[in-house]
Amino acid sequence: MIIFRKVRWKNFISTGDYWNEIDLSKNKSTLIVGENGAGKSTMLDALSFGLFGKPFRNTNKPELVNSINKKNTVVEVEFDIGPNSYKVIRGLKPVKFEIWRNDEMFNQSSHAKEFQKLLEQNILKLNHKSFHQIVVIGSSSFVPFMQLPTGQRREIIEDLLDINIFTKMNGILRERMSSIKDKLKENNNSITLIDSKITIQRKYISDLKRINSEALAEKKERLEALDAEYDKLQKENDEIVNALLETKFIDLNNHQNKCIESLSAIDRNITAVNTKLKQLQKTAEFFDNNENCPTCEQHIEEDKRSEKLDETKTEAMTLLDKKEKYKNTQQIGIKAKKKLDDINSEYNSLNNTISSNKNIMSRVKNDINAVQNDLLDSDDNKDSIISANDMLNGLIDEKGEMAQKRIELSDQQSYNMAISEMLKDGGIKTKIIKQYIPVMNKLINQYLNILDFFVQFELNQEFSETIKSRYRDNFTYGSFSEGEKQRIDLALLFTWRHIARMKNSVATNLLVLDETFDSSLDTDGTENLMKIMDTLEDGTNTYVISHKGAVMENKFHNKIEFYKDKNFSRMK
Repeated sequence: MIIFRKVRWKNFISTGDYWNEIDLSKNKSTLIVGENGAGKSTMLDALSFGLFGKPFRNTNKPELVNSINKKNTVVEVEFDIGPNSYKVIRGLKPVKFEIWRNDEMFNQSSHAKEFQKLLEQNILKLNHKSFHQIVVIGSSSFVPFMQLPTGQRREIIEDLLDINIFTKMNGILRERMSSIKDKLKENNNSITLIDSKITIQRKYISDLKRINSEALAEKKERLEALDAEYDKLQKENDEIVNALLETKFIDLNNHQNKCIESLSAIDRNITAVNTKLKQLQKTAEFFDNNENCPTCEQHIEEDKRSEKLDETKTEAMTLLDKKEKYKNTQQIGIKAKKKLDDINSEYNSLNNTISSNKNIMSRVKNDINAVQNDLLDSDDNKDSIISANDMLNGLIDEKGEMAQKRIELSDQQSYNMAISEMLKDGGIKTKIIKQYIPVMNKLINQYLNILDFFVQFELNQEFSETIKSRYRDNFTYGSFSEGEKQRIDLALLFTWRHIARMKNSVATNLLVLDETFDSSLDTDGTENLMKIMDTLEDGTNTYVISHKGAVMENKFHNKIEFYKDKNFSRMK
């Protein structure tokens, strides 16, 4: 049960920079009076703003700040719930929102909306609409229960019966079901992905085996070709070596050197003969052209000249014959040298072939070694296939786990759907409401009788009304006058308070009637309402805001009067 202790405010609406405070639990009944605009209903706005962050009347939040001071608006509400004492402090310019429990402030790390949710759902267990159906009935911005939409009627009854926990549970369950739905979707996507991986992995293993087999055959074929090429080159080199062992290649360099020396000697002999012939030619020309000695100027005998010319001619003929022999020998030597040169070229060509073949054989040998290493590496390819098979088995196991998880999620989803059906409006809550509907109808009619309104009023489980007069005529709420409607509204208000106290859900000590006595109630209705107030349980603190102070003040235990002083609202 909520025991409201105090409400205090300053710089709030028409109140100035000083505290106005009302002790809410001091008196059983209090009359609040004052001129229009003096601030009689400020208490309601302060309570509503302090607890729910919004005023009781239809006004904008900025209009709650005192229009003269324009800052430092603060409202404080103190109340007890069980052994705990609470204080809510809320302000504007600057904005302030604090919740205190037993003089310790709550952690304010959460967002303001979440903080308000904590206050309404976990502490008060009362929202703004329920507050105005159970605690307050007034002429300003009050929407009677019968004028609320069906959904809001149901919310209020659920608060009264303390069964909104099922709504919260259903909300949590919907979140869980949504989470399970997402997990199932993710699970299905994962299984589809794993199936694709398994298909790809199986193809990879198949390709790996095929490629490995083809590569092995290709490498063996390559090795055989390389071995054959190497043997062919080796055989060719052996044949060349055997050819080089033939007689014509034996001591080839010695023969070449001797041939060259012989040709050089012939060249020298021919040169010597040519030199001698030139000398003889000069001698012949001398005796042929000179009759006197050019040195001693003596006359040379003709016979002497003829003898010398004949000797020169004979010696020249001998030399020419010798030169011809040298030429013939030289031709033979040149032919011999050419033949030796040809043999040497052949020898060099064979050696070059051997060298080239050795280079090729070396490259072929490297290729043979590389292919042999590749053949050895084929064992590694086997390891790759084994590793790929292990990965495939892992994927298959993972798919099995995913499939098992899907079964578990599907079972959980089915289980939650069954619970959800129970938590919906047509489930457990409706069964509980059905049990209380007769009690509610009985109390409503009792209060209507006290208020001298003799009709049979019934709410069904959808909270639609059936009203029958004493002549059994059927009516609806809208069929009645404003005074009759107000009697129904009051009967519902007291019924809800009675039910709340029975359930100990949102029961509270506070009851506020804002200008209820000033509106459509006639004299009898007013007297009957006072009777109901007198019968309220002990611990109820009733506040009546009214213009009829002079008429009614002797009926209350306490009176608060609001008045204006220099445009500021004050109370006494």
